[in-house]
Amino acid sequence: MAKDAEELARVTGSKQIQQLEFRAGAFGAAVPLLFFVIWAITTSVLQLSSEIGLVMGAVIGLTLGLLFSKSKWGDYAQGLFDGLAQPIGVIAMVAWFYAGMFAQVLQVGGLVEGLVWIGAITGLTGGMFVALTFLLAAVFSTAVGTGYGTTVAFCTLMYPAGIATEAEPVMLFAAILAGAVFGDNLAPVSDTTIVSATTQDADVPGVVRSRFKYAIVAAIPTTILFAVFGGGAGSVSADEAAQTAMLESANPKGLMMLLPFALVLILALSGHHLITSLTWGILSSIPLILILSLGSFSDIIRFNPDSDAIVEGALVSGITGYVNMAILILLIVAAAHLLRLGGTMEVITNGLVKWIKSSIRRAEFAIWGIVALLNSAITINTAAEIAAAPFVRELGEKYRIHRYRRANMLDAVTSALGYIFPWGAPVLLGWSTIQLMQDTYEWLPVVAPTSVFPFVFQGWFLVIVMLIAALTGWGLRYEGKNGEELKEAPRD
Repeated sequence: MAKDAEELARVTGSKQIQQLEFRAGAFGAAVPLLFFVIWAITTSVLQLSSEIGLVMGAVIGLTLGLLFSKSKWGDYAQGLFDGLAQPIGVIAMVAWFYAGMFAQVLQVGGLVEGLVWIGAITGLTGGMFVALTFLLAAVFSTAVGTGYGTTVAFCTLMYPAGIATEAEPVMLFAAILAGAVFGDNLAPVSDTTIVSATTQDADVPGVVRSRFKYAIVAAIPTTILFAVFGGGAGSVSADEAAQTAMLESANPKGLMMLLPFALVLILALSGHHLITSLTWGILSSIPLILILSLGSFSDIIRFNPDSDAIVEGALVSGITGYVNMAILILLIVAAAHLLRLGGTMEVITNGLVKWIKSSIRRAEFAIWGIVALLNSAITINTAAEIAAAPFVRELGEKYRIHRYRRANMLDAVTSALGYIFPWGAPVLLGWSTIQLMQDTYEWLPVVAPTSVFPFVFQGWFLVIVMLIAALTGWGLRYEGKNGEELKEAPRD
């Protein structure tokens, strides 16, 4: 990588910037990222948050940083481009595109309808249906790697079905969000999993294996609580039309899409590159869809000269769904790079080190706190994770905390809080989806985001589990010279 950078510098006549000076010192270097965080909070509170809006906030922040630069503006611009070229952002961006295509192909194949069929044939009602919804949402989100997609799909299909079978509306909505948390945290193809691994220079399969225990510890009490408290109070009773609609949407053939998912999971966990695993998942899904008549080839990709996009279909949707986020990750990675060039990272780390001293418990608590704080402020969890990642890596490397452990601390808290707060993007997305469903089911109750957030049990338990892990050292591993996991801190 260093040789590639040197060759690029020789060809273009540019050189990598090692240090920048800013007006107001370390604070000036932090202006781009600080402005972005303030922009994200403000737009969230005003309910104006969107991915392209966050991109605009990042661009304005980087422009303001230019005005604070005491170094030559050309050097600032070169430092910015150096940040944009960081492998962390590029790797995550490409992985998102492949993960998005795979998720869309699975949905074309009817995986959601297959999971609904499982719920339909069980005959479960009330709290048991809510618990089943959580488990199915967890399986689906783990399969496709998108908590946002899970929220939309299950609010569209499982929410009306659950209300029709006397489930408690708030608990049912919470169960959908909780299932999305599970998969967003654990799925090898999840954007947060990819970002947490790549930003800590860890491999995705190893990260997933190491975090399984945390997810399960949170999921067990979550399932029990939904089963116990998920029964409705009779405000909305089952009706024949609702149950008929539920059964009509169900299709057991869609469960065949679990085969490509299993293939991706096996390949990824056995050490194959994530892109390789996802490619085989996509290639194996398409013949299944065509052979079983689950969809047509035009559903997967087609040319439409009457459309502005010209090319349409699941593969295109899988990419376009992540374009704004891909731009955003590059801009935030660049802003974080400017923190390092301007010395902000060093100042913050040194301040934390003075408080932490030699306590590994304080170091992990500081990591937990930084991630929680940024996720409370930034509405899109991946963006918050990207913003927190440099601090997690800096502190983790300082105290020789293993990269898997750092990635788990980063991802678990991010995945959890992103689906809890009422101003969070997925909560608002689910709320708006349920509102739209009232056009089809007039009797459908709408749950306010402020009502659901205390009951997203998987999220709350995951935050608590990671806090306990930080304070007690449960699951803590140190990093050896060659990246190996050590139970005891290395002495060198």
